[in-house]
Amino acid sequence: MADRERTWTGERFYMDRVAVPKRSGGVKYKDMLVHPGAVAIVPILDDGRLVLIQNRRFAVGRQLWEIPAGTLEAGEDPAACAGRELIEETGYRAASIAKLTEFFTAPGFCNERMHVFVATGLEEVGQKLEDTEDIEVHALSVDDIRAMIHDGRIEDGKTIASFYRYLDSDE
Repeated sequence: MADRERTWTGERFYMDRVAVPKRSGGVKYKDMLVHPGAVAIVPILDDGRLVLIQNRRFAVGRQLWEIPAGTLEAGEDPAACAGRELIEETGYRAASIAKLTEFFTAPGFCNERMHVFVATGLEEVGQKLEDTEDIEVHALSVDDIRAMIHDGRIEDGKTIASFYRYLDSDE
């Protein structure tokens, strides 16, 4: 077997089996999900409230509170993707989209890099949901979001990390 072999190809992602060196010698083969990257957006209304969504997630079988997010298309600029996803999922267009941070989401088995943006100057233009999306849009205060994280209503990792990174920023 080569150092890396494609074992599965999906619509947007694929799986490689990768030879990982062992300290004791030899290799162990591990599966790695190869991901094109994604964006997440912290949308801020003029009154300081944040726009969150309730998004039905088939992988966990329920609706989660999240910030808007989406997968990069091939060759797509992350800031452009953030603007597109913001409109699609929330129905808001941003006058300004600024980079906040980026991080790996699950580096134990996946190379997905999440690019996080802050969106301001929001104007309602209407959602453009994909046929498989079931999303409700909500405007919440910072205090409400903090309480929802604390009491476990917000469980999504990118939302929690991005929210606290936003609070720690100069935005």
